[in-house]
Amino acid sequence: MNIIDAIINLVNNPVVGVKSHSQSNNRANQAGDDLEEYVKDLFSGSFNLNETQRIAQHAKAFSYLGNNSNPPDAMLRNGDAIEVKKIESKDSALALNSSHPKSKLSINDSMLTKACKDAEKWEEKDIIYIVGVVDKKKNLKHLAMVYGTDYCADAECYLKIKIKLKTESATSAAYSLQKPKNWAGSTALIRST
Repeated sequence: MNIIDAIINLVNNPVVGVKSHSQSNNRANQAGDDLEEYVKDLFSGSFNLNETQRIAQHAKAFSYLGNNSNPPDAMLRNGDAIEVKKIESKDSALALNSSHPKSKLSINDSMLTKACKDAEKWEEKDIIYIVGVVDKKKNLKHLAMVYGTDYCADAECYLKIKIKLKTESATSAAYSLQKPKNWAGSTALIRST
């Protein structure tokens, strides 16, 4: 299975309603989980199967099925990694959570679980970012797929930004606004030590 199979499945099965397979109590998490399940069905061709067959088809297509806390959302067996992002309108900002977007997924990424690293023999995978616009009625309005190599800068670029932000944050934390007791209404910038 690959991105071409997913596109063919999308054309042959133009499903616009995103079904719920999730047990999440959080509405936002459930909508995201539902889109992830839709994408898994898209890549594995499991739209018209009963739940038992669907799970078996996922096991054939994917070496790793992800969790809510760590990337990726799924890994195709001997293929690409998949990261799914749900937004509610085409003008919504894309939440990247706690890590920057990646051009490739490396087995050395500290965010990966042991299960992900051990799912199959691999060192580096291409990553497909899939962004779906799902409205409040669970209708899929738009779906975009893009490879990380086409969408993301190199890791060094994000590392430079991260270091700069940490430095600026540390510098600003060293200063605080304080009102000296003998100055009525005045504010002084005093460096903390």
